[in-house]
Amino acid sequence: MIPVDPLVLLAFIPAALALNLTPGADMMFCLGQGLRNGPRAAMAANLGIAAGAMANVALAGLGLGAVIAALPWAFDAIRWAGVAYLLYLAVKALRAGPLDPATLAAARPFREALIVNMTNPKVVLFILAFIPQFIDPARGAVLTQFLAFGVILSLGGLLINGVIGVSSGGIGRRMTRSPRLARALGYVSAGVFAALALRLAVMERT
Repeated sequence: MIPVDPLVLLAFIPAALALNLTPGADMMFCLGQGLRNGPRAAMAANLGIAAGAMANVALAGLGLGAVIAALPWAFDAIRWAGVAYLLYLAVKALRAGPLDPATLAAARPFREALIVNMTNPKVVLFILAFIPQFIDPARGAVLTQFLAFGVILSLGGLLINGVIGVSSGGIGRRMTRSPRLARALGYVSAGVFAALALRLAVMERT
């Protein structure tokens, strides 16, 4: 038996794409990386977000997400760790001088995006609320179904966030030729990270 009903899959794909198209923290992070560090960094950040999303899907599928949902202190600990990390990135963007995107190692934006995604507990709670609506326990292999839907959700995000990040990266690469504009982009990136930190700090559990 195929783990996922093809008709359910056809319903899930447009729903997932609609969610991916909704502006959110992942999209803003890729936008900020692209503007500041260029297309290569934006795509590396995009891959980091996709990896973080799949890790969160696996956690939710294994039941660890339910533990986070049930324990307020665990939720808050992860959330405030994410706030602190985003503020650290904001300060680093403010202090950075003019940057040649060609010299930026892809591992850094990938790692930063992965941490940002994994320290947003709202992601795993959203996955717990959204994906189970499409799972049919009668078909068995619930974890396999969970992971299959998670892959589709991550691929949609990879495509959409990649287009936005790379497009903004092309603009940012041209602007970094001017030291003054490069500094301005640093402020913009810092503002994006600070706004994401504020959003994470004030969000509620539900």
